[in-house]
Amino acid sequence: MDWVRRKLARTSTESKIPNHQSQSNPKGADEEQIYGITEELINFVKSFTIDTFKDFPLQDEDEATYVGETPTTSTKIQKDLSQWQERHAILLLSKVKETSQLRYALCPRHLKEKQFWRIYFKLVRSHLIEYELRAVQLEKLKSMAMEDEKSSDNGAWEVEMAEAKHGVFNEPQPS
Repeated sequence: MDWVRRKLARTSTESKIPNHQSQSNPKGADEEQIYGITEELINFVKSFTIDTFKDFPLQDEDEATYVGETPTTSTKIQKDLSQWQERHAILLLSKVKETSQLRYALCPRHLKEKQFWRIYFKLVRSHLIEYELRAVQLEKLKSMAMEDEKSSDNGAWEVEMAEAKHGVFNEPQPS
């Protein structure tokens, strides 16, 4: 998946900030927390080996299921990960060099990129589920707030139109 390489390259060039600036701006640490990049996860992921991925049982039916459901981007590249997973992967690869090296050793010689990430997210599911659920909940709240805002705007417009239609507005009286 070239998108990971491109985004990682973009992220690494954006993150070339002098250390004194990055320490005063905890945004990076906050973002890592949002995407579940914790010390516990890092230690767990560092225990992965090539055999962890090679020996992982991938079922053929899973492959068939994902092929039909995989949306594509405008550049015709299969989009296998959610936006949240994509950002998590980019942060993980930039933070945990062992995972980046493991991915390099496995893909594409032993596994397809898509398989690597499917296995990875299955292995770390118990570590990430609460973070991913929180992201989904926040996204739902945002969309609900936007819907409320749209409906309140439309509601005011509809009331105004109805009042104008029925002549509710009082014309200013000449004095």
